[in-house]
Amino acid sequence: MEIADSLADAGFDVVEFSSGERAIEWLECGGKPDLLISDIRLTGSATGWDVADAYRAHLPRIPVIYASANPCDDARMAAGSVFLGKPSHTELLVATCRRLLDA
Repeated sequence: MEIADSLADAGFDVVEFSSGERAIEWLECGGKPDLLISDIRLTGSATGWDVADAYRAHLPRIPVIYASANPCDDARMAAGSVFLGKPSHTELLVATCRRLLDA
């Protein structure tokens, strides 16, 4: 995926999943990411909202970047999270990741 490659090129360790269910499964098996980027619309039954909720339940302070080509429901966003509309420039995504991780 282009986003994952761009983040890896910027020096981030990236783990990506083919569905929300797989992302949640990895977390429940002990995955401990520093940051979550989740598209709100995912394949499968788990939405990006579901993924972010699951990650925040396990890791309450994890920074979350929600992404979507559709408008965002701010009421669903976890505190301290960010929404980026798609398409988004890679530079903005990288800068947002760095800002959230440095906070």
